[in-house]
Amino acid sequence: MSLAVPITGLYAAIQAIIVTVLVFPIGRMRTRLDISLNDGGNAALAVAIRRHANWTEHVPFALILMALLELDGGSASLLHGLGIALVIARIVHPLGLRTDKIATPQRIAGAAITGLVTIVAAIALLVRTLPAL
Repeated sequence: MSLAVPITGLYAAIQAIIVTVLVFPIGRMRTRLDISLNDGGNAALAVAIRRHANWTEHVPFALILMALLELDGGSASLLHGLGIALVIARIVHPLGLRTDKIATPQRIAGAAITGLVTIVAAIALLVRTLPAL
């Protein structure tokens, strides 16, 4: 049996590794600082929580759009382009999240690329589905 969305599956697996890397520091800090919920006013923990939360806010929807495109016969090159861009964005973005500065190059690039992936996938899906309605 083969996966119905092998390209999206590849990038979902890579993203699962990224989100796992983002969540580990939270557990370690919570244990070390004895903070069960929220960030307890600790800036480093707040940043770690936001790095993970930002991933959870943006990546699942992008992957859903990619999977729908792939199920509808979307181009492999488009899907790989979206997947690679999303991986790069989600590696770079957390590196730019800081408490002392909002506009870091990594944060801007990561957010912009993630937004671009989502909008391109949405437009491609609209182009494929609107004629079928």
